Amino acid sequence: MWLAPERRSARRWAVPVLVLGAGLVVGGVLLQHGRRTPALIALAVLAGYAAHLAYRRDEQGLAISESFGRGHRARAHLKAAAMTGDVLSAGIVAALVVQALRGADITPFAWLALLAGASYLLSVLAGGRAP
Repeated sequence: MWLAPERRSARRWAVPVLVLGAGLVVGGVLLQHGRRTPALIALAVLAGYAAHLAYRRDEQGLAISESFGRGHRARAHLKAAAMTGDVLSAGIVAALVVQALRGADITPFAWLALLAGASYLLSVLAGGRAP
């Protein structure tokens, strides 16, 4: 049985590339309508979300400490927390894109997206250090 690792790794990049492509399309549509600032914000948010997805494409859920308990309970709690963060992040990004395409104010969603991205980045940087 022949398994091509290059084919498997290409599939892992599909969603981040798709999100980045969507950001380019949304930014282009908004630029075409003469809305430069929302176009740049939407493009930046979608590019950041694509980077987040690309970073996490091979991630294994590992508890940093025993604060979630041990064994199955810790893994279940960690997965639930990660899934909650993923769903909320996707919802913020989707709301920002919809509001931008509708011509509405995107400021609250831009701030929430920035907060989500900054908190994730700080968590990755702090979690990368061994105690």
